Amino acid sequence: MKYNKSIISLFILLVLVSFSLKPAYSQILKIEPQFWWTGMKNTNLQLLIYGKNISNLNPKISNSDISIKSVIKVKNPNYLFINLTINKTTTPETYRIEFYNNNILVQTIEYELKKRNTSNNIHKGFNQTDVIYLLMPDRFANGDTSNDNVKSMFEKSNRSNPNGRHGGDIKGISEHIDYLKELGVTTLWINPLLENNMDAYSYHGYAITDFYNIDKRFGTNKDYVNLVNKCHTNNLKVIMDVVLNHCGSNHYWIKDLPMDNWIHQFPEYTNSNFRGSSIMDPYASDFDKNLMTKGWFDKTMPDLNQNNDLLLTYLIQNTIWWIEFAELDGIRLDTQPYSSKESVAKWAKSIILEYPNINIVGETWLQKISHTAYWQKNNDKNKYNSNIPSITDFPLYYSINNSLNEKQTWTEGISRLYYSLSQDYLYNNPEKNLAFLDNHDLTRFFSSVHEDIGKFKLGITFLLTTNRIPMIYYGTEILMTGFEHDGHGNIRKDFPGGWANDKTNGFTGAGLNKSQIKTFNFTKKLLNWRKNCETIHYGKLKHFVPENEVYVYFRYDNNNTYMVILNNDSENNKTLETSKYSEIIKSNTKALNIITGEFLNDISKIKIPANTPLILKLEN
Repeated sequence: MKYNKSIISLFILLVLVSFSLKPAYSQILKIEPQFWWTGMKNTNLQLLIYGKNISNLNPKISNSDISIKSVIKVKNPNYLFINLTINKTTTPETYRIEFYNNNILVQTIEYELKKRNTSNNIHKGFNQTDVIYLLMPDRFANGDTSNDNVKSMFEKSNRSNPNGRHGGDIKGISEHIDYLKELGVTTLWINPLLENNMDAYSYHGYAITDFYNIDKRFGTNKDYVNLVNKCHTNNLKVIMDVVLNHCGSNHYWIKDLPMDNWIHQFPEYTNSNFRGSSIMDPYASDFDKNLMTKGWFDKTMPDLNQNNDLLLTYLIQNTIWWIEFAELDGIRLDTQPYSSKESVAKWAKSIILEYPNINIVGETWLQKISHTAYWQKNNDKNKYNSNIPSITDFPLYYSINNSLNEKQTWTEGISRLYYSLSQDYLYNNPEKNLAFLDNHDLTRFFSSVHEDIGKFKLGITFLLTTNRIPMIYYGTEILMTGFEHDGHGNIRKDFPGGWANDKTNGFTGAGLNKSQIKTFNFTKKLLNWRKNCETIHYGKLKHFVPENEVYVYFRYDNNNTYMVILNNDSENNKTLETSKYSEIIKSNTKALNIITGEFLNDISKIKIPANTPLILKLEN
């Protein structure tokens, strides 16, 4: 049969038009999470599928062990959300998810369900028996110079720029585990290691562009898992820094939003008012509260909307994924009050459901004790329950730093410590608060006390003997300095010795001055003593109103009593008549000086030098 050429041409044209009317779709570009586990208490799993016009496809699973509960298509056709049900009897294996277009199979992916690790020796959590060491990975140690610059990453290494990337990495941390063990800390909190592929100022880690992958300039996911394993082998726990409030502007979400309310948007750029007090203020305006939680941190950090159920599920699953994948011991939640408080409570409840032994500490950067206490779990003075057991004790931080720089008055100077702790009744569990002298956002402690060695020792002693979970910022032990008002790069300097050509090496002590060596040894001695002192971990606290620049408090239990004396007078020695402390000293007449090793045969009068702490173990 012969066909007219014009008819054939018309037929070809119609076919081409027909195909052009159908939206093209591409291969799947993202599946998040990329794998999961059987045995979770929550049997639901949400998959985010990303690819051009992927919502035109319909997913199916032929295996009865897992089933598709629902498929959600959103405004942007490049996203598809699949809600799966994983039965409690589901076998750990790789499953096929098929994608159809008009009943025609066009793509198949393999999705792995791994077997969950149910060992009792993982996810130990952290508590007041621990001392946390906070380090910034880009500034701690450069163990692998080959990843300083990565072709696919926008910002390159420039150690001369205080706000640039300096090359510190996971290998650098791993190579100095022995130093951390010797120092006497028990837990590492590492600032975010996830990808921050931003044009500039990306070293800090809080502008995440990929929630499921370690930044290549730090290493790989496998490197991170190996680091955690090495820490555990050396009896060190690991806390991961989690960010729920915002992401980096180069995240693929932001370049191609799933839906309009995935982030908070305004007619023009609007930043947060940073007024955390408005959230619990009974008289606060909606305007102030909305600006606090919906305003952006920065133009490069879009504010995520945790009230979007799909996004909240994504964030919950992401945290669980990292805990399970890396066998983490704890989570530090960045900027707790800035996210939707109801959503954060759901997030925390979901984490604790799967990992009842793990601990979470929320960053609650607020000045008032009453405002801070609001954010701790089970605070019976609130209608709101955050489900977060530990919170950062910023009010105590301010009290410590101010107390050491002021002359004593009724409420100021060393009295600040007394008044701060006297308000512990506002907290549900003050012993779970995280106490600190400085951190990655604050002026270095040694600079705060005007580089006064005596004040430094007073602060460290209080931190390690009060009833909190103490945290030490990297380099504090060797008197690193820096003022926040000079820029964050100034308080996040490189740890000396972390780079091959450093003239000073804080890890070995080479090049440190006498003061640095003395304070390192002082801190090391207290840390290693504290590590084995259950009375400091769990004992009760009793303190006395400060007098004449001296603050005295006791940590005690049924077995031991420790007397801590802080002489905040920079010029004058003191002699304490101890009869006023008889209710706690009781029949004890002698004491061992924990710091010096000296034994006191008579503690009826105790001499304490100016600007000096004492820790005495009382004995009969």
